[in-house]
Amino acid sequence: MAGHNKWSKIKRQKAATDSKRSKIWARISRDITVAAREGGGDPSMNARLALAVDKAKAENMPKDNIDRAIKRGTGEIEGQEYEEGTYEGYAPGGVAVFIETLTDNTNRTVADLRSFFSKAGGSLGKTGTVAYLFERKGLLQISTTGQDEMELFELVVEAGAEDLEQDEDTFMVTTSVETFDAVQTALHEAGVSVVDASLVRLPTTTVKLDPDKARKILGFVEKLEDHQDVQAVYTTLDDSILETV
Repeated sequence: MAGHNKWSKIKRQKAATDSKRSKIWARISRDITVAAREGGGDPSMNARLALAVDKAKAENMPKDNIDRAIKRGTGEIEGQEYEEGTYEGYAPGGVAVFIETLTDNTNRTVADLRSFFSKAGGSLGKTGTVAYLFERKGLLQISTTGQDEMELFELVVEAGAEDLEQDEDTFMVTTSVETFDAVQTALHEAGVSVVDASLVRLPTTTVKLDPDKARKILGFVEKLEDHQDVQAVYTTLDDSILETV
């Protein structure tokens, strides 16, 4: 990973534009509904729901939308059934791609993703094709404004975090899946505002391509991200070369 900004892809995903806001709200609503269905409608007793609600608020989703999504999950009002899924494959150049989805029609999702890969010159594989190239981690983003790095480091490490790194104006706190909730709680109790908190997949290795090929891969990834059923896309592409051209 030397020389590669492993946070660039994560941070790029978080940068929402107004034109994509409705799609983002739809994705978060689905996540809220599934979380409420599986763990109940009380965020204080359902960590996944609390995380989804926090994301909704960060995206300025109206409270009524959030409440309706929760009620769909708990069965208080009727709604579509959503199923979580993961898909794996390779883009051109040997770049591994891992996709997380939430859909009410798996046949549509599979067909669309297979078409995307085919048109891009890649291939959609079976479960396990590339999963081993990614680590499941908790990631919390905290603004550097008003924060002492050493004090913050001691706080999160004591709570179970694996590392804290600074990326421009943001502290990136990495945790295991098991300690993710504990670190969130410690930050909340200490009065530290978290910009974003999510479970992500970080690549354990990366692939370097020339700038033109890298741009084509990023274009392919953006098409995947725009699909209504896709929640997140992770790749092994080292796009740091694009920062120098």
